[in-house]
Amino acid sequence: MKGIKPIFSLSLAVGLLIFAIPRLEVGQGWTLPTIFAVVWIGMVLLIIAAHLHEVLGVDEETKKEMRRVKQYQRWKREQLVYGNKRKMMR
Repeated sequence: MKGIKPIFSLSLAVGLLIFAIPRLEVGQGWTLPTIFAVVWIGMVLLIIAAHLHEVLGVDEETKKEMRRVKQYQRWKREQLVYGNKRKMMR
């Protein structure tokens, strides 16, 4: 598990969806309240998907790869800086 914060946020978003679905006016044609309800439900489902993505750790391999790339770049900079200092000292 990734911690309590993403799980809490996910449960809060699901709770909002469960609470709001019966109160939203859907199914009465393309009125302004129906459009709002469809957009609102879409946004909450997007938020739920983002939190599930975080909780399940889907992009963990990408984060590991980015750490390796940054470590390599740091190493290359150190080699460049210290390599130039060594040349100057000769």
